[in-house]
Amino acid sequence: MKKINIILVSCMVLFSSCEDFLTIVPETALSSATFFKTEADFNQAVNAAYAPMRNVVNDRAWLLSEMRSDNTMYGRNILFGATEQQEDLSDHALPEANGVTSNVHVLNQYRLNFLTIARTNQVLSTIDEVDFDPLSKNNLKGQSYFLRAYSYYELVRYFQSVPLHTQPVANRESAALPLSSEEEIYSQIISDVEQAIQLLPLRSAQGVGRVSSGTARMLMADILITKKRWVEAEAQLVEIVNSGQYGLMANYEDAFSETAANKNTKESLFEVQFLEGAAGMNGNFMYQFMPRPMSAQELTPLSGTTNAQPLDGQGNNVPTPDIIAAYEPGDIRKEASIGFVNLSGSLRENKTYPYIKKFVREHSLHNNHGMNWPIYRYAEVLLFLAEALNEQGKSGEAAVFLNQVRNRAGLANTTASGQAGLSEAIFQERRVELAFENKRWFDITRNDRVQEIIGAFGVRALANPQDYYYPAGATFRPNAFSNITKYYALPAAESEITPHF
Repeated sequence: MKKINIILVSCMVLFSSCEDFLTIVPETALSSATFFKTEADFNQAVNAAYAPMRNVVNDRAWLLSEMRSDNTMYGRNILFGATEQQEDLSDHALPEANGVTSNVHVLNQYRLNFLTIARTNQVLSTIDEVDFDPLSKNNLKGQSYFLRAYSYYELVRYFQSVPLHTQPVANRESAALPLSSEEEIYSQIISDVEQAIQLLPLRSAQGVGRVSSGTARMLMADILITKKRWVEAEAQLVEIVNSGQYGLMANYEDAFSETAANKNTKESLFEVQFLEGAAGMNGNFMYQFMPRPMSAQELTPLSGTTNAQPLDGQGNNVPTPDIIAAYEPGDIRKEASIGFVNLSGSLRENKTYPYIKKFVREHSLHNNHGMNWPIYRYAEVLLFLAEALNEQGKSGEAAVFLNQVRNRAGLANTTASGQAGLSEAIFQERRVELAFENKRWFDITRNDRVQEIIGAFGVRALANPQDYYYPAGATFRPNAFSNITKYYALPAAESEITPHF
């Protein structure tokens, strides 16, 4: 909460004239009293509320979710020496005391989510005082409600209880609110998303890179499925399917953007926008996901750049043997999602390492690419609908939607039968369809399977460290898999300014 009181309008953004990207410009000294006067001011302010999502998806979300699951892990380089805080997340060895942790990645995720919340609160608290086109105003309000809800949805799934701010924070004292309960937070989230659904236009009438009513319905369905409110979730998902706004790309690979093309396709309900180049809107998550040490010669065929630099240190988000084995024979998603590279500098006898191929595209400059990050895809709409139907005992109807996803992947219709069998088939299908998109950890937690799945994963990894990319004679730290929990402890740095945690 430390940063909330300094964020009123700290970073305003403008639209790019060529692609309507959400762009960042330097911080200003404008206050809310002098800035919020016109429709253009609110447009910029809403753009600013999107901006933290770039940092979230590029640097944080995969650390706290995907690498927390059994899909990926920290790539330890024993020559590097230092123990990284990423390793604590991956190995379920997060140090905590009295309900707080010093892990910097937990802290940064928390602050980025509240940065978006602070910016949307400022918009929502002032926008009705300014007279401009009602349709435009409703659109901007809808986007703000969505972004606030999405940020709180991340926070409640990570921490369970956090302070609930729905008004701008004017001073340090008012930032230190008590923790709200999980149910109170979900109640606010659902209320915000209901507003967003009513206020936002269809995708076809919305600007590129912005959320639409379909995006809001998808967020609502996600929340309702987490809360096991199957009938209501089905209704939202059917609206998306019947809207005619979305569809599966013919080829799985085409659902993921190139650096300068194939963005915001018909399969995309929402993706975070990046732009390659020097404007400050680029990403580098492809590089963060690479196994190491990797020479420039080994990197060049993957990046396509002419100025490739060696990657040293330690790797993140390295696909596990478990996810590699999870694909059925003939599943085209495996080759599209996971590649292999030979690392000549590795200490392992087997120098072949997997990497996340799904997010590898050729680009011009080292460590600078413009791939968008998918938040919601139409394939997930179909899998959520299959799950909602199956949980109501409509397994025959559910299989129809599951099979649409399977058939696109080159697989035959599911052979699973019965409600329990189909439930496990859908759980498995989500794993391979949405691999590396930061969904697996939340699937595990919402199904209350943390101890079952991560506990077994830890046993396998500790018993066979060489299978998990350690060189002969090396192994995990003694505290690995010693703190397997559903929720994260709250950030210690924030506890220093509040008496409530």
